[in-house]
Amino acid sequence: MKQIMKITKPTAMLSFFPLGLPLGLALGAAFIFPSTTFAAKFANQFTEFELPPQWQCNLEGAEWVCQSTNEAKKKDAIIVLAAKLKGDQDSLDQYLTYLKSSKTFTSPTGKPVKSEAKYAKTVNLSGQAWVDALHLESEIPGFYTRYLATVKQDIGVLVTYSINKNKYQAYLDDFDNMVKTLKVFRKTGGINVAPQSGNLFQNAQIPAGMGTDTIFPGAQVQGGSDTKVTSHPEQKLPLPLILVGAGIVGFILWRKRQNQG
Repeated sequence: MKQIMKITKPTAMLSFFPLGLPLGLALGAAFIFPSTTFAAKFANQFTEFELPPQWQCNLEGAEWVCQSTNEAKKKDAIIVLAAKLKGDQDSLDQYLTYLKSSKTFTSPTGKPVKSEAKYAKTVNLSGQAWVDALHLESEIPGFYTRYLATVKQDIGVLVTYSINKNKYQAYLDDFDNMVKTLKVFRKTGGINVAPQSGNLFQNAQIPAGMGTDTIFPGAQVQGGSDTKVTSHPEQKLPLPLILVGAGIVGFILWRKRQNQG
């Protein structure tokens, strides 16, 4: 009987691992790994890019406005897209000159605000030349705004990404991914753009019908610390340790099921 026990125990373990280990890993991973959310692709008549998970875009007049669907995060960041028929003032050189200078505007509280231009340069994205610039407090007090402007055939296109300066590091990867996936095109037929005589950068401002209370519910957009924010990513376990843990969890579940049987 002892010899039989010595033989059958390893045999049972060996029979478990070919089938039970993958099952254990799968079951363990289900407990260890959180559910995954995937980015969604946004596309309209003149551009497309990948949105962060749980974001959506809506047409507000002639502009597209994109925000998180999570009410607690709506006040953190916003994207505005605009296009206009190409005029004499629409060229990469003119866009670059404009974005190299500080901008002034009146805040929702009536205070004059002057932006701080961080950089302005020309970049290539998916084979298309764009002007890429970053300003502090050029559109919304207390927010960084990144501008991407280009000309495609008969239209000028502008995409602005505004982030609360205290959350800049937290959204940096998401916004960098949006920039990397940004494409511009000109679909044939009618297109919802501003007239030729308009100013592209004025067209991409937050629509007047959308106040700060609706865009940033409960947000204190004024002020904020100028201290550089350091990102604190979540601590992640090494993959081998995760797999071992998953296998242990799966084995415990399997043994429990065997004992109950």
